[in-house]
Amino acid sequence: MCCSSNDGENRNSTDASTPVDLEGIKGMRFFDPHVHMTSRTTDDYQAMYDAGVVALIEPAFWLGQPRTGIDSFRDYYSSLIGWERFRSSQFGIKHYCTIGLNSREANNETLAEQVMEILPLFIMKEGVVGIGEIGFDDQTAAEEKYYRQQLELAKDAGLPVQIHTPHRDKKRGTRRSMDIAIEHGLSPDMVVVDHNNEETVKEVLDRGFWTAFTIYPFTKMGNERMVEIVKQYGSERIMINSAADWGISDPLAVPKTAALMKQRGISNHDIHLVTYQNAITAFGKSGQINEEDFVSIKNIDQSVKFEGNTVLRGGQQPRIDKASIIIS
Repeated sequence: MCCSSNDGENRNSTDASTPVDLEGIKGMRFFDPHVHMTSRTTDDYQAMYDAGVVALIEPAFWLGQPRTGIDSFRDYYSSLIGWERFRSSQFGIKHYCTIGLNSREANNETLAEQVMEILPLFIMKEGVVGIGEIGFDDQTAAEEKYYRQQLELAKDAGLPVQIHTPHRDKKRGTRRSMDIAIEHGLSPDMVVVDHNNEETVKEVLDRGFWTAFTIYPFTKMGNERMVEIVKQYGSERIMINSAADWGISDPLAVPKTAALMKQRGISNHDIHLVTYQNAITAFGKSGQINEEDFVSIKNIDQSVKFEGNTVLRGGQQPRIDKASIIIS
């Protein structure tokens, strides 16, 4: 669950909506390790591909309204490893996911118990690179209970963990999330702490965790602020993502931020780590990520079907291996 517009982090300027020239990063490859593509259109996939995004991770998250039964979770998880993975491939982007019980939905304990029963059926499926996004929202006892259970699940499966840090009282919630992960015996290099800001970054890095930032318009972390963080802390164990979902968000946040970093004098090496390599290193511990797949999936054939369905509608013609064109 990500994305509240009143989360108390509204410190961005209008940098997220300022046009950014993407010509400077043309030819670079990007990996978005947190983007909710179920909520996006095929136009977004096309724009991401054209801007250099070659792979992404879609974490399980909140629907926007409460789910009312276990079958809705089962169908949703199935779509992350099925239809959405296929849909992404039809635009030349390799799709991975993390699967877990979202912190907000953990507060419905009756349903949460049922979700915990089916999670082991999904986490070892092809394309699942971690348990996530899990952690705290309101920092309730129920959220902690199921966070702990899922940490144990991740540890037993040898999978990375993707932590959602709370919008409210973020510093305390972030520290608490890390403390509990250590208490359960997880190595910090198996844990990605997401939605960081200037308040949390130093402690997360100092404790050896992967430190992720969501570039999200008007809230969380803006492009300008992200540039300053990389200048101050460097690129080691830092990654950025768009978290683009059903709210006001930008699926091109990663390449746009890369372009801004380049304009502000950050080296290509550091940009590569923050926007591509670090995510692969962190989630590659799942054993599921092979960079050669990013190349082979570019042989796009949109006439292929998934369980009888296609991304084409009506008289649309399939796109087959079109050369990349930057969209700014």
